[in-house]
Amino acid sequence: MASHLVPRAALNLVTRALRRSPVVAIVGPRQCGKTTLARQLVSAGSPNYFDLEDPVGLARLDQSLTALRDLAGTVVIDEVQRRPDLFPVLRVLADRDDVPARFLVLGSAGPDLLRQSAESLAGRIEYIELTGFQVAEVGSAEMDRLWVRGGFPRSFLADTDADSAAWRKAFIRTFVERDLPQFGADLGAPALHRFLAMLAHCHGQILNVAELSTALSIAQATVRRYLDLLEHLFLVRQLRPWHENLRKRQVKRPKIYLRDSGVYHHLIGAGTMDALQMHPRIGASWEGWVIEKVIAEAAPDEVYFWATHNGAELELLLMTGGRRVGVGVKRVDAPRRTRSMAVALDDLRLDGLYVVYPGDVRYDIDDRIAALPASAPFPASDAGGPPPDRCGAVSRPTRCRGGRGRAGPTPSRTR
Repeated sequence: MASHLVPRAALNLVTRALRRSPVVAIVGPRQCGKTTLARQLVSAGSPNYFDLEDPVGLARLDQSLTALRDLAGTVVIDEVQRRPDLFPVLRVLADRDDVPARFLVLGSAGPDLLRQSAESLAGRIEYIELTGFQVAEVGSAEMDRLWVRGGFPRSFLADTDADSAAWRKAFIRTFVERDLPQFGADLGAPALHRFLAMLAHCHGQILNVAELSTALSIAQATVRRYLDLLEHLFLVRQLRPWHENLRKRQVKRPKIYLRDSGVYHHLIGAGTMDALQMHPRIGASWEGWVIEKVIAEAAPDEVYFWATHNGAELELLLMTGGRRVGVGVKRVDAPRRTRSMAVALDDLRLDGLYVVYPGDVRYDIDDRIAALPASAPFPASDAGGPPPDRCGAVSRPTRCRGGRGRAGPTPSRTR
């Protein structure tokens, strides 16, 4: 395993958040680097560090108010989802007149699963969603490696492709056999493995719950519950459709994506660049990877896709501050203006449209459409998002979710 530490752009974001908020939560998938980042602020051996997957750390918090109230500086509580009863205690400590400590809590579940935090710490907690590595953190020369192996640090930094594949296999097994049951998944490991394999088959496609229900012999309501759980645990993205009052039949079902490209490649049996280049799903893989990259870099208020039954579509629609920015994803040498782009610009009243492609040169396709290399950072200012130093992390009071909403930045879709 490569040993060098990749500097995370989120570190400055976390430091600033701790200055303004009494409680800061770093959420993201297991093994995405939350603990490594936190230990750059507080060492693991410090009395201010509590690891709730360590029996000693759990025992130290048996009397949580007594253990925490006299601490000063930054206090880290790792894997906080194991003790949601801590949130009311943190509220009491955050409301003291003279707060000697700031609390940094780490969780492998999204705010929707940590309901206690939303109820007990409303107005006191700031959420930062940490992704795996981004291009801006590892460098554009490593883009292909990042795409193939995914952004999980241990997968990306593995010495060989075989080591990376072994890590992803173990990660998926642990996720299915330990993490999912912790949140009430009771289908059993074999059925859950089949579920993930089927979702990989659906990657980049319109979600068909009835088809999944029939194939797995479970109720449609159960399929939806498990999809929501996988989304809250950052493994899956259900990209919601945008539709408005147009004289066109529009797609009204979400699209499904595996969020980490490396996990997706393992599930479809394309764990190396050579295997991926020969795989029929390479286009869907590229689309999903670019979508996650753009969302991480632009950090929009809301994100959707848009499509009509006549074939017009936009892979991403980003919305922030009243702006609508479209993002198209094309795995071609030199994207050109298409009828679908023109329809999306006019029907959705876009403020601009970017077409992300695997080339090296940014150029204008016309006065409202620009081709953008995948290796380049997404122009967050145009999307109304945060400055470039926020690549790989999103800070907001609650995690961004898709759904129906009002105008904002727009991403487009890969073909």
